[in-house]
Amino acid sequence: MSERAGQPTSYSYSRGWRLVSVIILRPLLRLLMKHRWQGKQNFPRTGGVILAPNHLSYADWPTVALFTYVYGHRYPVFMIKSAVFEVKILGPIMYKLGQLPVYRGRGDAGLVLKQAEQALAAGACVVVYPEGTASRDPDLWPMVGKTGAARLALTTGAPVIPVAHWGAQDILPYGTKKVHLFPRKTVRMAAGPPVDLSAYEGQRLGASTLRAATADIMADITALLATIRHQTPPAVPWDPAAGDRLPPSLGRTGEDPAAAPAGSPPGGEAQADSPASGGS
Repeated sequence: MSERAGQPTSYSYSRGWRLVSVIILRPLLRLLMKHRWQGKQNFPRTGGVILAPNHLSYADWPTVALFTYVYGHRYPVFMIKSAVFEVKILGPIMYKLGQLPVYRGRGDAGLVLKQAEQALAAGACVVVYPEGTASRDPDLWPMVGKTGAARLALTTGAPVIPVAHWGAQDILPYGTKKVHLFPRKTVRMAAGPPVDLSAYEGQRLGASTLRAATADIMADITALLATIRHQTPPAVPWDPAAGDRLPPSLGRTGEDPAAAPAGSPPGGEAQADSPASGGS
């Protein structure tokens, strides 16, 4: 396997290191949180699949990882900010676990897209946060999404499983460093059926197609979250670029000013948000 500046240029992982991670992390994470899970039937048992969760906090990655592995019986492959891979000892381990680095402002930033495609072709369960950053919605509903998850799905044909969760923000609220572990918090999670993207099959992956497909993904995530929260979501999503909600006229298939440009890696720059998605 060739490498570029220490970064593998093709997807691979170590079964041994993955086993070690499961032995260490699974009991620890189950000890730190309570959970209520649903939607196991929507996890494909084999084959490449994209999980698309909402994003609430830096505590997302352990909750999503535990849900994916223990409940869905799939080992999660996250897109993680490249700085994590530059940490001594930890960085090489992340590569051995098959995680994917997301770089900013580099000519090889698109490499993560190719590696994600390779991972899906190898049957991996790739986690892509469509929002790219923790929700800035005042009520923590999903925001306008980036187009990376839709691009990856339409390029590879891999199904997109929407995932909604609620409770991670009580463990570690976004923007703070104070962890609230005790009393143990309950994280509720649900996986929905694959997002129906059949309307976009065979279409050129232009901006309008990717925005429309992304809106469909975000709508399914939001609907799942509404069932978990037992609340009615806003009619239109929060637009982080505008600091407000999208006008109703832009709806599911309207202009998405926050969409990643053509050629961006899954989640692009905004995937760099947390240890599970790579960003700020």
